[in-house]
Amino acid sequence: METGKQLTGTLAIAVFTAALGSLQFGYSLGVINAPQKVIEKHYALSLGVWSERSALPENITEGESPPEEQKHPSVVMYWSLSVAIFSIGGMVSSFLVGFIGDFKGRVKGMLMVNVLAVAAGLLMGLSRIWKPHIMVITGRAIMGFYCGLTSGLVPMYIGEIAPKAYRGALGTLHQLAIVIGILLSQVIGLDFILGNDEMWHVLLGLSGAPAILQSILLPLCPESPRYLYILLGKEQEARKSLHRLKGAYDPAHDLEEMRREKEEADKELRVSIRSLIFSSVYRQQLFVALMMHLSQQLSGINAIFYYSTDIFTQAGVSQPVYATIGVGVINTVFTLVSVALVDRAGRRTLTLVGLGGMGCCAVAMTVGLKFQNDYSWMSYVSMAAIFLFVSFFEVGPGPIPWFIVAELFSQGPRPAAIALAGCCNWTSNFIIGMTFPYIQAWMGCYVFILFAVLLLCFTIFIYFRVPETKGKTFEEIAAVFQKKKGIPKDNAELEQLKSSSDA
Repeated sequence: METGKQLTGTLAIAVFTAALGSLQFGYSLGVINAPQKVIEKHYALSLGVWSERSALPENITEGESPPEEQKHPSVVMYWSLSVAIFSIGGMVSSFLVGFIGDFKGRVKGMLMVNVLAVAAGLLMGLSRIWKPHIMVITGRAIMGFYCGLTSGLVPMYIGEIAPKAYRGALGTLHQLAIVIGILLSQVIGLDFILGNDEMWHVLLGLSGAPAILQSILLPLCPESPRYLYILLGKEQEARKSLHRLKGAYDPAHDLEEMRREKEEADKELRVSIRSLIFSSVYRQQLFVALMMHLSQQLSGINAIFYYSTDIFTQAGVSQPVYATIGVGVINTVFTLVSVALVDRAGRRTLTLVGLGGMGCCAVAMTVGLKFQNDYSWMSYVSMAAIFLFVSFFEVGPGPIPWFIVAELFSQGPRPAAIALAGCCNWTSNFIIGMTFPYIQAWMGCYVFILFAVLLLCFTIFIYFRVPETKGKTFEEIAAVFQKKKGIPKDNAELEQLKSSSDA
């Protein structure tokens, strides 16, 4: 037990506590979908337009609504805003990840932003006492702002405290917690649990519950030793943190690695977002990081998540909501598979297998949807393709982009890189959510051919441009890119980066 590679109780508690933020992120992503019809009814009542809907309230059952064309334009507008404002909040706050993480540290940063989550949960939980459309939209905006921060802080913290041998598996837990949160929101959002006329506000209000538990546990978690040593220069505190995280072992090797990284960080200082974008020193790493996140969001997975119920209905499933929950279960199971494989098979291999498999499934889904009216068994092809599509996504393209960014960059540019990658992720998520219905209306059953082409492009890019990071130190990974570039770091440019390191 002298290597510091073992998993300790303190490390497990720290990772579990951090991942509660990811669980909350996933819950918030999925919770708004199940009670849509009920929430739209309460929006209409609050706006005074419910009576214009053909006197249907007397006959309507819970969870049902009149046809789309009978919805009042104001209700449609406020509902669309309730969904979209979450991504807008995340897009804005993702730029602040580096600042928050460096301002008070990773642990205190996560503790600080929990105030936002609790406030958002209270607003949505109490939305029936005032104007629900105002309360829910405000709560969703604040929750989106919180999730934009936590989607960067959690992988940053876990990546910095994880032993090298388990960095991939522990990094994948961020995505595992997200998909568990989505599944949890789908299950308790069923109309006979909380997704009904009486309890929908409680369903939304529970979005803030994980933040309360996390706030209780965070004071028990050690601060990131890399943050303590490299950013603050507190070697003794970093040594104590290493002992808490890894047990009784000689931390000399880890401290030596941090010392060398600190020397590099002192040369480059904390790189601002603007200087990172225009720097040729980190251009290759940044391009890879952004493409990894784009491959996650432009793969078509959000089209599956957002519109799976419609797709299952088209495929002839009589109870599509349960098939959608089945997708959530597959999501969770195959993220667990990724946890088990990522430090054995490697990040690059799993991403390539995942993207290639998704591309084949997208073609199969297109064929199934095209011919399901001609051959009844084709609906089963469509459903199998959906389940396999999700499985391949969670094996690699889902979890790996979240933590590989922290591996690609050294301590100086890491916060800015995570902020940029997070913003790229949130922005592409928002664009897909807003444009997919129009693309689907335009392309019909051929819509997934578009995603198949994109998946092929991303597979080719990753095969030629993304190095394997499994088992490598942060120094070794940085050296791979310097070797690819063929030139050493430009000292003059590093000095310029130092002078512009305000953000």
